[in-house]
Parts: sequence; C-alpha cells; structure tokens
Amino acid sequence: MTLGQGDNQGLAMKAEIQDYSKALDVLEKDYPTRDGLDVDTLLDSDKHGALTYNDFLILPGHVGFTASDVTLDTPVTKRITLKAPLLSSPMDTVTEHNMAIHMALLGGLGVIHHNCSAEDQAEMVRKVKRYENGFILDPVVLSPNATVGEAKDLKARWGFGGFPVTENGTLRSKLVGMVTSRDIQFHPSLDDPVTAIMATDLVTAPAGTTLAEANEVLRSSKKGKLPIVDGEGNLVSLLSRSDLMKNLHYPLASKLPQSKQLVCAATIGTREEDKTRLKLLVEAGLDIVILDSSQGNSIFQIEMIKYTKQNFPEIDVIGGNVVTREQAASLIAAGVDGLRIGMGSGSACITQEVMAVGRPQALSVRSVSHFAARFGVPCIADGGVQNVGHIVKGLAMGASTVMMGGLLAGTTESPGEYFVSNEGQLVKAYRGMGSIAAMEDKKAGAGSKDSKASNAGTARYFSEKDRVLVAQGVAGSVLDRGSVTKFIPYLVTGIQHSLQDIGVKSLDALHDGVNGGTVRFEVRSASAQTEGNVHGLHSYDKKLYS
Repeated sequence: MTLGQGDNQGLAMKAEIQDYSKALDVLEKDYPTRDGLDVDTLLDSDKHGALTYNDFLILPGHVGFTASDVTLDTPVTKRITLKAPLLSSPMDTVTEHNMAIHMALLGGLGVIHHNCSAEDQAEMVRKVKRYENGFILDPVVLSPNATVGEAKDLKARWGFGGFPVTENGTLRSKLVGMVTSRDIQFHPSLDDPVTAIMATDLVTAPAGTTLAEANEVLRSSKKGKLPIVDGEGNLVSLLSRSDLMKNLHYPLASKLPQSKQLVCAATIGTREEDKTRLKLLVEAGLDIVILDSSQGNSIFQIEMIKYTKQNFPEIDVIGGNVVTREQAASLIAAGVDGLRIGMGSGSACITQEVMAVGRPQALSVRSVSHFAARFGVPCIADGGVQNVGHIVKGLAMGASTVMMGGLLAGTTESPGEYFVSNEGQLVKAYRGMGSIAAMEDKKAGAGSKDSKASNAGTARYFSEKDRVLVAQGVAGSVLDRGSVTKFIPYLVTGIQHSLQDIGVKSLDALHDGVNGGTVRFEVRSASAQTEGNVHGLHSYDKKLYS
C-alpha cells in the first residue's frame, strides 16, 4: 500500500499517542475533576436559575450488573418501607380503594383522597385493609339466623363470599359452619337461613398456629378458608386461600409484617372536624395519614401533627406540602414521620401562575430532602412527573418516593368512567383539587349545612370561608393508560434500567452517589432538550411497553 503525504503526517504524530492500556491512570492523574457537574453546582440558582426535571440530565456511570439486580426498597415514613418508590396522589379522580389496593399489591402505596364523607373514606380504608390478610383478625361473621340474601348482599359489598357462621354471629363464638360463594350463587330462595346451605365438615387449625403452618394446612386441605379456633371451638381468626395466591402473584406487595395486611394511607385536612374523621380512619385500620395542604407551614398543620402524634401514636404522619427548608423545619420539629414536597408543579395545578408562589420541583426536592435527611425524615416528590425519567430525577434529587397524579388518572383503577373525547380517543376525567369543579363538589359535606366548609379542595387551599373561590387548578381529561397492573411494573422496570445506566444498584446508592459527587449531572439547553426527544421523523408510534 502506498502512503500519501497525509498518512506520513499521521505517522509522525504517533509519538504523541499514549499507551491505551494506561487510559485509566491518565484519567485519574490528568483529570482530577469528574466529567459533568455535582448536584450543588447544577442547582446553583445564581448560575442556572431554578431548575426542574426537564432542565438537566444524569450522566451515565459503569454498568457492572443486570437491571434485575437493582433493588428499589425505600422508606415512605420513618417506620414503613416500600418495595417500589411509587405513590398515587390523593385526588378524587386518582385514588380510591381500588387504586390503593393495586398500588399496594404492586409494591407502592395509594393515598385515599378525602373529598368525600368521613364515613365513605373510612369504608374505603376498611376495604384496603380487608383485601389481603395473613390472619384475618376481624372477619365478617354470620349468625345462624342470617339469610342467604343477606350473605349475597355482604358478598356484593365486600367483594368476597366466604363467611364463617358462629352461634352468636360474632368473633370468639363457637364455630358451626362456613358459607362460600358457591353455596349462595345458585340457591333459589334468598329467605332461607344460611344453615341450610353452609358446610359443616370444616378443617380448622388451633390458636397459636404460625402463619407458615396455617398456610401449609390450607394448601393441603384444598379448602378456600381456614378458620382458627381456640380450645373450646370458638372462632378467633381466619385465613384465606386467595391470599396465598396473591402472595404468589404480587411478591412486592406493601404489607405490614405483623398482620400481613396491605399498608393503607389516606389524607385529612387540618380543621377541627378532621379530628373526628381521623378517629374513624384509625378505627378502620389506617396506617399512614397525610395532612393535605398546598402550603404546609401553618399553625393549623403543626397543631394537627401534635394532636395526631399524641392521640394516635401508632399512626405515621406525613406533613406538607413544602418547598423550602424553613417550611420543612417547622413540620419536622412538630414530629412528622415524612414530608411531601411540591407547590404548583402538578399537571392540573395553576398555583404558581395564579398565586405567584411556589418553586420549580427539582430545586424544591433537593433543598428539602437534603435538609430532612439530617433528621431521618423521608420525603415524597409530589408533582411534575410525566415519565420514568422524571421519577428517576426526583429520586436523584433526594426523594425517597415519587407521587403521581395525572400519570395514573387514566388507568383502569382510577375512579370514574371512560368516555370518548371529541377527537375519538378514550379518556377519563381528571381535575386538580384546586379546580372550581373539585372545590364545589358536595360529596364531602353530605348532610352538613355548609358543604363548602367540609370540601377537601377548599380545605387544601384555605378557601373554606371565601365568598369567591379562586381556582388553583383546572379540570380536564387524560388518555387511557390501561391497568396499573401493567403500567406500574413498566415504571419499576424503567427505574431499574435507569439506575443501571447510572451505575448504582439501589436508591441508597443513588443518594450516596449524588451526595458524594460521584453521580454527575449536566444542564440541558433548549436545543439539547429537542435533541433528546423524538425529532426528524415524518411519523412515529411511541409505544412505551409491551
């Protein structure tokens, strides 16, 4: 091969090329500063302004493990840990009992809204707590005088049809039989007593049996329910075969270790009447209460935190919303077990526009969570989440979990019915709790003279006594997203792959890397944001998962 003059010049330059095997040594010696920016430089408001999720990227690290090796265990309060860092927002178009059940089954947490009567909200909490149990300590019990029709009504109300029958119709009374869905399904006379159809050849286990032993008895007996009885044959608890199947299908489920019940969270306001609501929720089995306010640093919330911690010490309290260290410090000092961060960043929220108050979400999350971590208080990044990348960025800024509203509003499990939009697309209604539609909803004030004073929207935005309601949210619709049983696993897998790209195997490692400066960032210009999205195509199909 003949060498040209340019090739000769290239050969002359070879003396300047260093030994490739020394690349790592050269990197360490000649480049003492890592590529990219550390988190404090990234979020320096003087240099870059206040940033939100779209304004930056996380730089890749070293991949030395599979995405399935990434663990996402994370605290949501000081005492309760989840397997997935995902929460559904307490909005009346996002989370009722169905969403709360499925979020918990999938490793996250659903927070039940309070834009309804206290009794209705307590009933939703009760449904979550009854849905999956280890030992069911308060089963629905029938008396021998109950009718088949009454058993059918109970099945329709609770969603299950296996009921023990005792002599007195109460727990700790002598067990005489079991009624199942099959017994009542085709029975012709609804007025017959349940004793006419109940099974009496029962397999039972004695009180003191461990959950593992009871599961084995249930597995071998091929029965649907296993009554636990004391030495005198009195019913003390119950175990369900369907719960064994749920354990197989939902290994990440958020459950309490002692009872195996799903973890349940709900919101209340900070008014005097919310103390009565809280009592009903606690009696229904509530585990976590979130005090719902757009501006959490108020005397009303501080007093409610102290009241709850004093009167219901078994309940974890999450305060908020906050976006500054000063706001957070007041609530931490009052005794909160967690914080909710965000003001005006939600997709259906217009607080920043109307009130001129708030803060871009990335800076909010970093400022508050970094401060709260000094006191062991986990933080929820609430709002501004449109995709997996935003979730990861919220976690990178220091949040332990991320709360989603609009992202989940179009799923099967959210409240409301689907309808076809003017464009022919399948959608569901979605509204901010500061919208006029939400603040004028009368369900929360059912039976009261002043429904506005009991409304969750007016309470959240301190508008109960206003003669004119000022909207801080909008009402609209969102596209169908299918079931959360597919969407949440997609989000979880996406987070795992993102952490793999970053080079960390857990959320703790992510936080440590960010705080230690080994996880690096880069600011995105407007052109960089365009480049990082789909561009230059005539048409495309953006299918997110299969």
